[in-house]
Amino acid sequence: MKTILVPTDFSQNAYNALFYATRLFKDQECKFYLLNTFEVDTPILTSRIDTTKGNVLYTRLSCASKDGLAETLHAITRDCEDYNHSFETLSISKKLVETVQNTIKRKKIDLVVMGTQGATRAKEYLLGSNTIRVVQGNTLCPTLMIPSEYVFTNPKDIAFSTDLRRFYGKDEIAPITRLLEMFKAELHILHIRETGKLDEIQQYNYDKLLEHLGDVEVSVHWLEKQKEKSESISNYIREYNIRMLFMVNYKHSFIERMTRESVIRKIGLHVEIPFMVIPGLS
Repeated sequence: MKTILVPTDFSQNAYNALFYATRLFKDQECKFYLLNTFEVDTPILTSRIDTTKGNVLYTRLSCASKDGLAETLHAITRDCEDYNHSFETLSISKKLVETVQNTIKRKKIDLVVMGTQGATRAKEYLLGSNTIRVVQGNTLCPTLMIPSEYVFTNPKDIAFSTDLRRFYGKDEIAPITRLLEMFKAELHILHIRETGKLDEIQQYNYDKLLEHLGDVEVSVHWLEKQKEKSESISNYIREYNIRMLFMVNYKHSFIERMTRESVIRKIGLHVEIPFMVIPGLS
């Protein structure tokens, strides 16, 4: 059984991400954990009055969290009643990233699914700030990000962007191969050309990547470098109707640089399709 963690702030975008995940895995037995976190700021030195106020605030936030989860559970149960899915709600008073990491370990989560835009709908960001923090902090399993208002479509064309500077093991690319097999999809390997040809290391990594992918349908595309790497990827996604993008997040990788908030305001890659980030294995 596949275990999926879906953090929610009760926004429409968060629900859309949950609904997308139920559609993506509609033919699989899945256990979904619906997570809402909330925080109560309490000073280290507090008076009895402050403590009472803190307790009142905690109770109010806890009730709102549990009520929101109950409404979400009711809605998703109604909307995907025919699927072999079960749901459990988690209301936790801790920081989001810490809670996500702990829940992944405790519940043996296979995949985290989030919307790319939270309740604040900040247009200037590539991804909602909570989503960014989860991607940066999640070193245990893939994170799948779903754009606001994205309508589910079978991912028949999937792209994997790589600079081929590192070796990918079978376990790292397993999330890609599983989806390729599920939907009989074609994989578009995207490499942004920086020199005329691959060097020895890149060629080795490329050959091993194809070997690990096995018999799936693969096409390889050498993209010309534009002002921003993200722009090259975005243009390809639009031109070839790509339905899902994959990247591996490892130290000093493009996705690591891309998910820094200071860079996000400047780059051109706006997430228009589902985007899965796979943590690199040491």
